[in-house]
Amino acid sequence: MINKKLLTSAVAITLAALISGCVTSNSTMNGSTNEVTKPSYAPVTNAEILNDEKSTGDVLTYGMGLKGQRYSPLTQINKDTVKDLVPVWNFSFGGEKQRGQESQPIIKDGVMYVTASYSRVFAINLATGDELWQYDARLPDAILPCCDVINRGVAIYDNLVIFGTLDAKLVALNRETGKVVWKKRVASYKDGYSITAAPIIVKDMVITGVAGGEFGIVGKVEARNPKTGAVIWSRPTVEGNMGYLNGKENGITGGEAGKTWPGDMWKTGGAATWLGGTYDPETNLLYFGTGNPAPWNSHLRPGDNLYSSSRLAINPDTGKIVWHFQTTPHDGWDFDGVNELVSFDYTNKDGKVEKLAGTADRNGFFYVLNRENGKFVTAHPFVKNITWAKGIDKNGRPIYNEDSRPGDPNGGTKGKAVFNVPSFLGGKNWMPITYSKKTKMFYVPSNEWGMEIWNQPVSYKKGAAYLGAGFTIKPIFKDHIGSLKAIDPMTGKIKWEFKNKAPLWAGTLSTAGGLVFTGTPEGKFMAFDDETGKVLYKFNAGSGIVSSPVTWEENGEQYVAIISGWGGAVPLWGGEVAKTIKNINQGGTVIVFKLHK
Repeated sequence: MINKKLLTSAVAITLAALISGCVTSNSTMNGSTNEVTKPSYAPVTNAEILNDEKSTGDVLTYGMGLKGQRYSPLTQINKDTVKDLVPVWNFSFGGEKQRGQESQPIIKDGVMYVTASYSRVFAINLATGDELWQYDARLPDAILPCCDVINRGVAIYDNLVIFGTLDAKLVALNRETGKVVWKKRVASYKDGYSITAAPIIVKDMVITGVAGGEFGIVGKVEARNPKTGAVIWSRPTVEGNMGYLNGKENGITGGEAGKTWPGDMWKTGGAATWLGGTYDPETNLLYFGTGNPAPWNSHLRPGDNLYSSSRLAINPDTGKIVWHFQTTPHDGWDFDGVNELVSFDYTNKDGKVEKLAGTADRNGFFYVLNRENGKFVTAHPFVKNITWAKGIDKNGRPIYNEDSRPGDPNGGTKGKAVFNVPSFLGGKNWMPITYSKKTKMFYVPSNEWGMEIWNQPVSYKKGAAYLGAGFTIKPIFKDHIGSLKAIDPMTGKIKWEFKNKAPLWAGTLSTAGGLVFTGTPEGKFMAFDDETGKVLYKFNAGSGIVSSPVTWEENGEQYVAIISGWGGAVPLWGGEVAKTIKNINQGGTVIVFKLHK
């Protein structure tokens, strides 16, 4: 069975790699004496960050804009020219720490800032691909990452580069030297907390969440002073836990203790905010998703279990939850609700512009919400053969298929096993979607798979796996698992689909040039026609791709970057599915492309 043993195995792998990798904390300058353009280090302002989705000479935010659309107005690389894309340089993360590389680069004034596995940060000269400095977090031996030792990126502000670590710290580095400016503990790694998401900067605050839902932690979102690391507000994401504003209690998270949780289970309720968030300046709301309720065994915690498996809208000035939408109430399949909520505008038949947001949930449904008030607009399945629910009702709640809920162990060692689609790794997992302003479509990296799942008795122990379930994941089609889909958010119509043998685990990027970029575990960096899905470009990156591409322009030329390096949750949790990709080599390389002239 794969449950506590799997987590223990994952931790053991992590520890072995840490020992062999000799993780140390340092910052080193590249000794190169080549005469190149010296990078600029002008302070990054809040105004620049707000303008990131429109600016093309840099990439200042995770999501290429705070709304998370991952869309670029650049057109130099387009349907006609993409065939001429060639590598400019590549950069290796080196060492023996070549596990999953899920980072998205940040680009500013001639420098790329990128994270790597084991909580490392690199600054790279864009002109040459040379290392400017490297920072390695000094990680303790007992870290408890559930899903590989990945990191998804940094935030940049003023003269600082800020990122989270696997031992649940936030670290601010000097942009020019890589030296530590401040370091703050967000939570205790011994309790199961970690940070893998890229922070975001909103209104001169650094905002971050936490990971650790498989260990019975309590999720939270926090705002800090980016120059000092001091907490401004802290908002737990399980009702009953206390929030704080400027060091003072600021009320519980919108509900009474135990209202939607039995007994004291809200104290170990999960709802981790492990993917980070987006922000819409028009509504002045942060949008964060929350993970699974703990434990997975739903028979132990009757009720909706707020605010697990939900999307939350949070006032960035106070940390108050303004509205919530729960995609999987009383989640019994580890579907989470953590996937990104992407803001977009829709002009209805009356010519009125509606402020909406889209999200592709792990439960297999694509939801559209009113981003001002959280009201349900529509939902459609984006993967095939969903079994756990018969559909979504007019209020946005799932219509459960009760035969698809794993059985109650009822004092025994194992409850009735059931087969469900999708698997707990989701119709879509962490890998970011993109919204094209050109086509008005979302492009969703999805997976077609199911799982046999059963419940088991479990009790909470601090720092130990808190699942109460076992599972095996299986493909449901012979020819593919991964599927990149072009989706109309309002109708749910899938305009085109690209099928991939292995699961897709990489983010996406769309451009005004009519392209959609992504990568595959087989190591192919690919560009698609945004209207037809035709493959227009392929490049072998040398290792599986589980990162997010970015694009920018400099000196009149458009560039694209991707990171290769196989890993993440699939090889650790994928069961039978992982066998299809067992021969993929690990790696850790940044590759930058431009058009050949």
